[in-house]
Amino acid sequence: MADEDYMLPSTVTFVDGRLCYCGQNCRRIPEALGKLYGTKVHCLDLSFNELASLRGLEAFSDIRELVLDNNQLGDSIVFPEMPYLHTLSLNKNKICDLETLLLQIRNKTRILNYLSLLGNKACPNQLSCEENNDEDYKRYRYFVLYHLPDLQFLDSNRVTDRERHEARRRGRFMNVIRPKSEAQGEEAGMSDLSLALSHSPLPRSLRSPEDYKGAYGRCRYRYSGKHSEGNRFICNNDL
Repeated sequence: MADEDYMLPSTVTFVDGRLCYCGQNCRRIPEALGKLYGTKVHCLDLSFNELASLRGLEAFSDIRELVLDNNQLGDSIVFPEMPYLHTLSLNKNKICDLETLLLQIRNKTRILNYLSLLGNKACPNQLSCEENNDEDYKRYRYFVLYHLPDLQFLDSNRVTDRERHEARRRGRFMNVIRPKSEAQGEEAGMSDLSLALSHSPLPRSLRSPEDYKGAYGRCRYRYSGKHSEGNRFICNNDL
């Protein structure tokens, strides 16, 4: 059995359909966990691990509540079919692409009424970035509710009738821009620089010292030599 599949029985708590396997630093769901408890579990708590994948979650076919807080789950996660799931908590993970996540959730669940994404980049509140403000978070709520209109709670707040109305009216336009990674940022910066250089207003070829014309735009020129154009109209008697 691989190291990440190893599971000490003493680390598992199972009571009345509620299974807790927290704080074990596992990178994926142990296969033994699904084999021993999968069909018996209604509530699964896998918080405070190092999960980067949800492989193995399909073994929990009757799951109603799923807690995945404080893991390493990102935009590559794939959810199995969870037709009975009504509560999903993904706080403090590494999710950036909100729309992709919501489309997955909408396609893989049927009766979800509680969702929490606090602490992810995809959720623009002050837990994810101090620069976020109330308006950013409001737009996020409208966008989530547009995709998941049956939610009763989003993050720590109950969904209001006014939010539902606004979500139907303009939620589709409220997508939160996905943050760029550092590598993407650097690449974009180089691309912008190349674009700027390719449209530089300065002449590309070197000019000789005798060429005194300064360039402005494409077709505007000004004489900038040491002999002023005005000198042509000054006579010796005027000096």
